[in-house]
Amino acid sequence: MLESSSDSGIEDKIQLYKDVFPSGDIPRMVWDFKTVPMDLPAEIYITDTTFRDGQQAREPYTVNQMLTLFDFLHRLGGPKAIIRWSEFFPYTKRDREAIKEIKERGYEYPKVTGWMRAKKEDLQLIKEMKLEETGILASISDYHILHKFGLSRSQVIEKYLEICEETLKLGIAVRCHLEDVTRADFYGTVVPFVKRLILLEEKYNLPVKVRLSDTLGVGLPYPEAALPRSIPKMVYGLTHEVGLPHDRLEFHGHNDFHKGVINAITAWLYGCTFNNCTLLSIGERAGNTPLEAMVIEYIQIKGTNNGMDTRVISEIADFYESIGFEIPSYYPLVGKNFTITRAGVHADGILKDPEIYLPFDTEKILGKSPKIAITPYSGVAGIAFWINQYFRLNGDKRIGKDNEKVKKIYEWVEKQYSKGRMTAISDKEMEKQVMKYFPNLINNKRSNL
Repeated sequence: MLESSSDSGIEDKIQLYKDVFPSGDIPRMVWDFKTVPMDLPAEIYITDTTFRDGQQAREPYTVNQMLTLFDFLHRLGGPKAIIRWSEFFPYTKRDREAIKEIKERGYEYPKVTGWMRAKKEDLQLIKEMKLEETGILASISDYHILHKFGLSRSQVIEKYLEICEETLKLGIAVRCHLEDVTRADFYGTVVPFVKRLILLEEKYNLPVKVRLSDTLGVGLPYPEAALPRSIPKMVYGLTHEVGLPHDRLEFHGHNDFHKGVINAITAWLYGCTFNNCTLLSIGERAGNTPLEAMVIEYIQIKGTNNGMDTRVISEIADFYESIGFEIPSYYPLVGKNFTITRAGVHADGILKDPEIYLPFDTEKILGKSPKIAITPYSGVAGIAFWINQYFRLNGDKRIGKDNEKVKKIYEWVEKQYSKGRMTAISDKEMEKQVMKYFPNLINNKRSNL
């Protein structure tokens, strides 16, 4: 069990955890070997920050692009609204126009939520947009409090509480973003601040959520790790020791150390209802937790898609490519290599049974059929697989790897690489070979166009 937290107020001291975060060096994993139990909430949801954190990592979206992407989020979330909120900046005319037009669409979910600094002029923008909820930036580590504000902890926290209360007075629910929480003094700053936020919710009878922002991606998914880096201990401490309800807690991860997804899953498993993500992980530095990944993780955890249409994930990827965004070839789920094999042994396995080398039915889940790129490693099985997939041959129409004509095509492929070729054989080149040995397939394809 964790140590019970103090009921005292903010402790005005500086704690930079230099044993964990040595200046200029890689962070250290520190263990206290105490553990906490999993506590998966009955309901878990995804929230989106594509139009806030996502826009901090690329050129701004146009209004029409934001509308199209929001439509995708609405469809992907399904009838049970697994994607609950989508977060927007209120600062530019373009963003405000997008919020206006999205609200006019009349979708119940995702709901539109705002983002603001702890400043009254920002609150005025949220008020003018008539949003029912807004996030408020509350940088919480001493790195920010000391070096960004130059004030004491108590002075900064009072400033946050003042703007939170002003927001609640306007009838606007609050989501308090604890920026850099994985480098913050959990019991000296985080716990007493969250206790004060709970009192504000009770006073105004409006939701006050807490977002745990792993701003630098230094959070760890291990319950035996020490605070402030342990996501399990942090979530457990707020829900069980402080008494914050599960549905008042949200995790916001970054991927600096390749832990964006596992930290987000861990937050769910230990008691966090909401996970905040961006489409295709587009976000500052190494990116945010990818929303499409958490859709797949949700299904694994819950054992059901609850009506989410996962094929929309591929539509989203296609749209990004249509507006000039280059998705890395090896990106999970939607990179062009995800459904492509180059190995003959893999192609042979898929010919026998797709489940041998595919984690799921990619046609059913993503609307993308498996493919093969013809290389010197494809073998005769790869040639047969390419022909069957390209010409959509099923049942007894499928061509086997023992077909003599398939072997002839493979001999041609081998000859190309024996001459020093380095690139994969293109579909047009393969079509030319199929025309030579299987002219009926080419003619049938043309007649069906």
